[in-house]
Amino acid sequence: MEHPENDKAYKGLKVNGGVESMGSVNPYLSTMRRKRAAELSVNDYVEGILRGDVTVLSRAVTLVESLLPEHQAIAQEVVERCLPYSGKSVRVGITGVPGAGKSTSIDAFGMHLLNEYGGKLAVLAVDPSSERSKGSILGDKTRMERLSLHPSAFIRPSASAGSLGGVARKTRETIVLCEAAGYDKVFVETVGVGQSETAVYSMVDFFLLIQIAGAGDELQGIKRGIMEMADGIVINKADGENADAARRAAVHYRNALQLFPMPASGLRPQVLTYSGFYDIGIKEVWNMVMGYIDTVRSNGAFDERRNSQLKYWMYETIEESLKSRFYNAPGMEELLSKYEQLAYAGKMTSFAAAGAVLDSYDKKIV
Repeated sequence: MEHPENDKAYKGLKVNGGVESMGSVNPYLSTMRRKRAAELSVNDYVEGILRGDVTVLSRAVTLVESLLPEHQAIAQEVVERCLPYSGKSVRVGITGVPGAGKSTSIDAFGMHLLNEYGGKLAVLAVDPSSERSKGSILGDKTRMERLSLHPSAFIRPSASAGSLGGVARKTRETIVLCEAAGYDKVFVETVGVGQSETAVYSMVDFFLLIQIAGAGDELQGIKRGIMEMADGIVINKADGENADAARRAAVHYRNALQLFPMPASGLRPQVLTYSGFYDIGIKEVWNMVMGYIDTVRSNGAFDERRNSQLKYWMYETIEESLKSRFYNAPGMEELLSKYEQLAYAGKMTSFAAAGAVLDSYDKKIV
């Protein structure tokens, strides 16, 4: 490109080359990171997890959540190797409508547990994914200010990726890794946007439903099926002028619970009020949880629930694998496109098109 300002007519002008941009402080940094990530073997992951190395645990969880086949293969082996060291924690699922104060409550519950009982706490917080961009903010740590700084707490925000009940697809495996790393208490926070909460219920020992008073939600909350799954119900923000409203809401829920059949545990859910922001009633809430765990362990309901969860996740994995194999089958993309066009043109109903696709798939695998 010519510069007219360098013409003889402009003797006094000169274009300088400018200052060269500075390179990276360490030009090999990106290469080193890639190399370091690739160096960990299955043994390295397992040994790191068993000695409680948070960095290795975090990288193992990333592998579990990855959709890459090579990552999935390694992650599955790591999970299998860690399985004998898992199962010794108390797993608590926490759900509630947006704005109920789930993250603030977890911060208060977690600090109470660590201060009173010691041990280690893992918090698996699931953020809702955008249906358009598939992205998540993953900002739960900002609402767990005290736990984020506690050396015995591990907080892992994950994107829900549209999975059932807002629970990340691999949360079940992540629980196994956390337990193998020595975390004896595990919280699973769900999205809480009205989706089915069956998935989180099928991976925890106690399912806690957080509600708030004065939001016009009491009757809706009573009608929802989630009431039948809850092992305990707590009304948050029971402080100041809202304390009386919270107590009235608790009475409504207690009355409604009398109409539900007795749970398999043999324990009817309790309803308590508390304030996560002001740390009011936190001890009582946790005493309720531990009292429930002690009772179901003694009457056999604890082991029965965990066995039913293993069965649930076996069949859930089968369904997920079948779905993946179906959509990734050779020629499936073209086959689906063909019948989509026939449905668009009104030559076939959606149901007939789906049946034709399934028939074609069955013929290929037979």
